[in-house]
Amino acid sequence: MRINTAQLPGPDRSQDRVFTTEHAAIVLDGATAFTPTEVDAATYADALGRSVADQLQVVHGVALPDAVAHAIDEVAHRFDLRAGTSPSSTIAILRIRDARADFYVLGDSPIYYGTSDRVGELVDTRLADLDLPESRSYCARLRDGTGYDAEHHVLVAAMQKHQRVRRNTRGGYWIAEADPSAAYHGLTLELTPRDMSWAVLATDGVTQPLIHAGQPDWSTIAVCSPNQLADMLTAWHDWECTHDPSGHHFPRAKRHDDKTIAAIASIWQ
Repeated sequence: MRINTAQLPGPDRSQDRVFTTEHAAIVLDGATAFTPTEVDAATYADALGRSVADQLQVVHGVALPDAVAHAIDEVAHRFDLRAGTSPSSTIAILRIRDARADFYVLGDSPIYYGTSDRVGELVDTRLADLDLPESRSYCARLRDGTGYDAEHHVLVAAMQKHQRVRRNTRGGYWIAEADPSAAYHGLTLELTPRDMSWAVLATDGVTQPLIHAGQPDWSTIAVCSPNQLADMLTAWHDWECTHDPSGHHFPRAKRHDDKTIAAIASIWQ
């Protein structure tokens, strides 16, 4: 399986992470804790992803939810994290074994996949489905041209406070944090070579601008080289800087989000 990746910015300044093994790709999007903690989001996502990658290499056939639960438990104990006060992270995994593709998504880092004539997706929309009033308000204000002013930051902080109440609860949304049981609320899928030949895993800093611009051609993105992927991420960062610095055309919580992508053109090789 050939996996090409790109990140912007690099891991030294990003809360995103991407890990690859011989048979798997893992993409994570870390988020800062709602309350101050000694462990930052990048450190958390890095430790979580490394733990999952290690298990996929060592424990043959481990179920992906079990691998994620083990990683959450291991990282929580290592850093003495507590639910509600911990950094968190999305996690998207694609693993190939025994002529099967195992998919796993927890949080809003999706996986797109398909064949020459079909496209599918595994997307966790539960956070967006909360449809919090603060989210609607800050998007409306940005469309009206207010930009990233003080009121915008107040609304985003209030939105995050309400998200915290709904985190890892039934009827809310699920994310990797400090409670291993959250792993069993991830979305899973199993496919065969007949169902797919390529895949793209990405954080929402990549997928949301592409979706805003129109229906992305994920099959074309899947065959991009690392340099082509990096150029694509840079082009979107530049567009955010020069064409939409105030979020008027593409309302978003912050001017730039970290961008990470893993593209797999030949799943079964």
